[in-house]
Amino acid sequence: MGNDAVRADAMLSSGDGEVIAMSSETREISPDDVCVLIPTLDEAATIGNVIDGFHEQGYTNVLVADGGSNDDTREIARDRGAHVFVQSGDGKGQAVREAIEYVNVPYVVMLDGDGTYDPADVDTMIEPLSRGYEHVVGNRFANMDDDAMKTLNGFGNQMINRSFSVIHGADYEDILSGYRAFTVDSFDRLSIDSDGFTLETELAVECVKHGIDTTVVPISYRARPDESETNLHPVKDGGTIILALYSLAKTNNPLFYFGSFGVGGILFGGAIASYVLWEWVQYQVGHEIMALVSAAAILLGVQLLIFGVLSDMLLSLHREQRRRLEQITRKSRERDDNGR
Repeated sequence: MGNDAVRADAMLSSGDGEVIAMSSETREISPDDVCVLIPTLDEAATIGNVIDGFHEQGYTNVLVADGGSNDDTREIARDRGAHVFVQSGDGKGQAVREAIEYVNVPYVVMLDGDGTYDPADVDTMIEPLSRGYEHVVGNRFANMDDDAMKTLNGFGNQMINRSFSVIHGADYEDILSGYRAFTVDSFDRLSIDSDGFTLETELAVECVKHGIDTTVVPISYRARPDESETNLHPVKDGGTIILALYSLAKTNNPLFYFGSFGVGGILFGGAIASYVLWEWVQYQVGHEIMALVSAAAILLGVQLLIFGVLSDMLLSLHREQRRRLEQITRKSRERDDNGR
């Protein structure tokens, strides 16, 4: 699988491994064309400063998607000039999906309201969109305060990023970053089902899966203020994210998903077969039932490997057809524009 991650000044992948040059032409993006989306839950200690920071940068279209805060988050956000709504469900993912329905501009900048992200980085996030990229990930590790992330969280983030790179074949450097910029059109093409903290993980996987032109830019990451409490549970949510990475490989990298089960079955069956053979050679003791289990495990493993290979071939054909359809659509739009 091709590497879809790109730098802001580099090349891009079309999503199927073909590398093409990003256009040097840019289009101006006005702050009025951008909605700053902030999902919140009990962020009264920080939300005011976050909104003020974006206003200072000229971005006044701020939308707060509140998850039912028990403090003054909503009141403070409204006082600072933000549009506020209370999500109908639970979880960050559900909040973002619902919030997109309220967005009437072509671009969105999304970040957490806990004060860890710097509004001054907004232009850095937006700039790649002006050059044709559709999704931008802010890399927290590029400029992170020493006390911004606990050792356990940092280790977990690195493990998750490496796992994503291996499983999904792209390197986005910081897939759990909550600072994102994207076009509304590209978001509508994604199939986002996550409700909780796996939102960022699913966004990264879906960008690879659908060939969304994605780049990574450096941002600042600050320590959470003492008066602000995190809603993240490192061990529990970290395990959920790892499981999400693996389960999402079913449709994005079926060879890895089914192949890993297949290899596991073959190794399991092979281990039992080795024991049965050892017992027979050394002691002339037969284990018919165990031999049958071994044969069944090996056969199942081989079938899963074959299924993974076939699924991967079908997925490659699907991506090739999608790429051709996108080329036809793009050329058709260009002809229509030139004919006007």
